[in-house]
Amino acid sequence: MKSLFTFLFLISFFSTQDLPELRKHFILAAQSKNSATDFYTKLAGTTKDGNKTLVAYKGASKALMGKFANKQADKKSYFVEGVQLIEFAVKSEPKNAEIRLIRLSIQENTPKVVKYKGNIAEDKEFLLQNYKAQNTTLKEFIKNYIVQSKTFSEAEKTKLLTN
Repeated sequence: MKSLFTFLFLISFFSTQDLPELRKHFILAAQSKNSATDFYTKLAGTTKDGNKTLVAYKGASKALMGKFANKQADKKSYFVEGVQLIEFAVKSEPKNAEIRLIRLSIQENTPKVVKYKGNIAEDKEFLLQNYKAQNTTLKEFIKNYIVQSKTFSEAEKTKLLTN
């Protein structure tokens, strides 16, 4: 039993340590099918029982696979599964800024026709209000997203950069 606990702890520890790498893959995944597939593959073993940030990234990976799928049915299937995972992660950890950023990114970059844009204002406000409380690497990731985002005003971007 003790070795099982140690094994599970190490898996959790190393999964969390991979977040900076996953963030890089998340950014690249939107740019090409190969990058999206690589990102999706890296998260294949992630389950709902694990780290909720990883669950949100897995959801994002599925949604991004939908972007590059050839068949309409596959596009829809990947997207729906991805959104379900993202929403599960948000409900599990509503105060997790990284999960909120993942959802914001997917919603901001999803076509209007799929009608997945309902939390943009909420997530935007959450990130602005909770930015200072994040660790340095997550702050940098959030800041880099906000700077290129069309959702945030120039005043909000400037305020963030001066803090």
